[in-house]
Amino acid sequence: MSDHSDNAKKLVSQMTLNEKISQLLNASPAIERLGIPEYNWWNEALHGVARAGVATVFPQAIGLAATFDDELLHDVAEVISDEARAKYNEFDSAGDHGIYKGLTYWSPNINIFRDPRWGRGHETYGEDPFLTAKMATAFIRGLQGEDENHHKLDATLKHFAVHSGPEGIRHGFDAKVSQKDLYETYLWAFRYCIKNARPAAVMAAYNAINGEPCCGSGYLLKTVLREELGFRGYVVSDCGAICDLYDHHHAASSRAEAAAMALNSGCELNCGQAYENLVIAFETGLTNEAAITAAAEKLFEARYRLGMFAPPKERPCACLDYDIVACPEHLAISRKAAASSMVLLKNSGVLPIANNIGSIAVIGPNADVRDVLLGNYNGTPSDYLTFLQAAKQNLGNRRIYYSRGCDIVRDDIPFFVENPFTEAIIVSKKSDLILFCCGLQPAFEGEEGDAFNSDAGGDKRSLALPMSQQKLLTELLGLGKPVVLINFSGSAISFEPYTGRVAAILQVWYPGEQGANAICDILAGKCNPSAKLPVTFYRSDFELPPFEDYSMRGRTYRHMDKEALFDFGFGLSYSRFTFYEARVAGVDRLNKNLTVSVRLCNSSDTGGDEVVQIYAKRESRFESRNPRLVAFKKVAVPAGETVEASIMVEFDPMYVFDDAGNQLCEDGDYTLYIGGHQPNAHSDRLADSQCLELPFKLIHQFPADFDR
Repeated sequence: MSDHSDNAKKLVSQMTLNEKISQLLNASPAIERLGIPEYNWWNEALHGVARAGVATVFPQAIGLAATFDDELLHDVAEVISDEARAKYNEFDSAGDHGIYKGLTYWSPNINIFRDPRWGRGHETYGEDPFLTAKMATAFIRGLQGEDENHHKLDATLKHFAVHSGPEGIRHGFDAKVSQKDLYETYLWAFRYCIKNARPAAVMAAYNAINGEPCCGSGYLLKTVLREELGFRGYVVSDCGAICDLYDHHHAASSRAEAAAMALNSGCELNCGQAYENLVIAFETGLTNEAAITAAAEKLFEARYRLGMFAPPKERPCACLDYDIVACPEHLAISRKAAASSMVLLKNSGVLPIANNIGSIAVIGPNADVRDVLLGNYNGTPSDYLTFLQAAKQNLGNRRIYYSRGCDIVRDDIPFFVENPFTEAIIVSKKSDLILFCCGLQPAFEGEEGDAFNSDAGGDKRSLALPMSQQKLLTELLGLGKPVVLINFSGSAISFEPYTGRVAAILQVWYPGEQGANAICDILAGKCNPSAKLPVTFYRSDFELPPFEDYSMRGRTYRHMDKEALFDFGFGLSYSRFTFYEARVAGVDRLNKNLTVSVRLCNSSDTGGDEVVQIYAKRESRFESRNPRLVAFKKVAVPAGETVEASIMVEFDPMYVFDDAGNQLCEDGDYTLYIGGHQPNAHSDRLADSQCLELPFKLIHQFPADFDR
């Protein structure tokens, strides 16, 4: 038993029943007689310290996933945790223990972005369980630090489990999922992160799974989470989710029964007020004091681990001063992360912008909007520029024309409202190059209630570019000038039927406070694009199964049987990379992984980074339709040079799952595919390159013998 556990037990033993219950709420009141200050457990840090004033704002999580760079994400998380600790030190010394000012952070969101219509998908690391797991592991380690006994912050995996819309009905939605999909897709990243990063907390989701509401499921929170996945931390409910057991799921006959159901199932912390009903639940025999005591002890153990009851100068990171918040070094990392997150989907040679381009038209509803940089669950930047402002500063001594051109979504503009459609055509005619800033905004996709302009509870009804923007784009293309699409969105957009007609497409997500500067860095050639898509860009809505269907059949790159518009794992560069001479360089049987070596040549005159991607497939009736990502590594290759890259491939993501959800660690014939994109004919055409194939035989759960 640790000192933290002993201290927690001693402290809780001095509390009355009502005091223990009060400490199970996210807004926990002070217990002055025991020297316990008030504390609010609710804090957010998806891509920077959120809702707590000024902080460095990084690209939204989906953009960070597009970097395919877990080392960079670890650096980002360390900046976030430094700023969080510095802010906490000041708030605590001022006696302010309110919401968003603590050390327990409800990030990251590792739900699988299974359907591009889900509004909250941009909070995630995309559609692939392995990419999600690797990126989240790096993020958690950066937040919590490497000392398991003295956490820098607490990270929280959310939302457990099988949670990805629809937003409008999430409070009573029952996700029907097979055991194979449950373990192979929806739980995979949770299992990996718990094993490799040991997050302090897990947040239980709003929805039910196969008839059992997540916050009240002993099977999910005890059998699966604690026994099967080995989780040892505390569980927090999503906000208001315990009340949903009574109000929407109708799994409980009263609020008191709902509170008891959640507590007895293993949910220690309640975001909301439902646990105020535990007094009635105790008095009526629905729960007992031992369960209440155990939950309180678990939570106070976490607070001791964070050093909250140590003298201020002896706490972890006590030396971190507020001056580091949004400091120049942190802003530089934000700018680097933003440039690393932007995916070049098409380039006919117009980028980087040539020196002979004397005038540029910056057009579109996202060109001069700050909110489009920030996503959701964001902090407040100390200073930031719209793309139009950044273009005037960073794109050289050129004439920059501007017109908004159209509304973000409205096509029926009232007669008394400004309509700059014609103006956009006029200034575009005067320009050598058109930069069309299109896409969506956080007000139109996001969490239920936050995306206030959405008519689908935060979700999208269509993947198509809004009709207002399509009409303007059609007119711009008719001018015969090169048009570059700069698309701001947190999710996949279909650019059909314009893909073949535009000169270039740059997907920039919601890129953070330095995002506009980073876009200019790429357009001007100061930065070489290196990002890859963490989600599939589909051609249309018609390719998708019903939104409410949680079967993975036909979803994401692993299971789809149709050709994508742009594939998961795809992204262009200003460099020209060629892969050759792939081989298995070694096997580490103890750690159950192998090392693949590949030579990577940059035949261009531009140095750049390439993401080496390794996909695997084996001969099995339980295998997914398409090869699955099992390893990746970003590699720098100077202009005109060849480097040898070594990539570790873990066995775990290569194994398949049977229909009962059991992982099959069996012998078999595998094929590894190594390249800069997904191994399929469409990606080959888009990238003008092919993946290498490397077959091997797995024997006795180890690749003891290889067919080379």
